[in-house]
Amino acid sequence: MTETESEPVSLAAEKENTKICILLNATGNVPIIKKRTWTVDPYKTVSWIQKFIHKYLKLDASEQIFLYVNQTFAPPPDQIIKNLYDCHGTNGKLVLYYCKNQAWG
Repeated sequence: MTETESEPVSLAAEKENTKICILLNATGNVPIIKKRTWTVDPYKTVSWIQKFIHKYLKLDASEQIFLYVNQTFAPPPDQIIKNLYDCHGTNGKLVLYYCKNQAWG
């Protein structure tokens, strides 16, 4: 195989490993995260994001975090971020809303 033939493969592999930009918006009575834009591994799950927010906000163990995509639906905890981004990403970002009470969906 020549070098030119291997370039598309390496570019495709590099694109697969690109992190996804997530915009976190607070809604309801949850504390606001000052840094709203984060980049994450595309193969992280929704539950990983929920745990990250829970830990970042230093919430009590009894408090829950609910995530919503574009103020419309709550994705399942085992959903991969890449899949959500591919279907619902806009302007290079996946917009997620977080709250402590169920809001939409």
